[in-house]
Amino acid sequence: MFKIITQTEDFVVISKNANVNFHDEGEHGAGLFSQVRQYLLKQLNIAELFPIHRLDKMTSGLLIFAKSNESAKIFGELFKAHKVEKYYLAISDKKPTKKQGLIKGDMAKSRRGMFKLMRTMDNPAITQFFSYSIGNKQRLYLLKPHSGKTHQIRVALSSIGAPIIGDPLYYSHSRTNSNSIAGRGYLHAYALRFEYLDKLYEFVLPPTEGKFFLSKKVNVKLNEIPQPWLLNWPKL
Repeated sequence: MFKIITQTEDFVVISKNANVNFHDEGEHGAGLFSQVRQYLLKQLNIAELFPIHRLDKMTSGLLIFAKSNESAKIFGELFKAHKVEKYYLAISDKKPTKKQGLIKGDMAKSRRGMFKLMRTMDNPAITQFFSYSIGNKQRLYLLKPHSGKTHQIRVALSSIGAPIIGDPLYYSHSRTNSNSIAGRGYLHAYALRFEYLDKLYEFVLPPTEGKFFLSKKVNVKLNEIPQPWLLNWPKL
């Protein structure tokens, strides 16, 4: 379900596998949080673990857990102040209405557990993005969300006509064929950057699963792209 990337006295950073639910799934077994907590308790004798943020079941990549209530409060304040930079990778095989820029708007519940992007701006979801051609009629997206709405990136890309390959809700082929050749939803929590107790932490983790993510053209493109916080992002 996961791999430990690094840990300090106060927190642990892990890599979550795709198709793993964050919470327990009843008869289907323990979810990611329970698995991480059980592992750390057994291997490192850590008594407590606190979730800081979450990833959708289909999404792989970087996650932070706090080891104490105090560190959880510190991270809570960092997230509330938007001082934790998060970057994601996604792949779509649909032509977008724009190739880079800003996707902004309120989000509202739709049908079948889906959300939709609205034209209103009362409490908008805000996402910056770049996209790159990777051949085979696919585009690789590098995205930076500035809010933490449910399904935010999935809805943002769907709103510009580029739903994520393998997304069970927003990608039409996934809805009609549960055995889609994609094998997973192509969304990955790629990088994190934050300052914790006056120390800067930076993590970049390329995807390790999913045949489209592991293609040679994606690997070449990721090697060409600088660390995401060094890019000149589209204006907010």
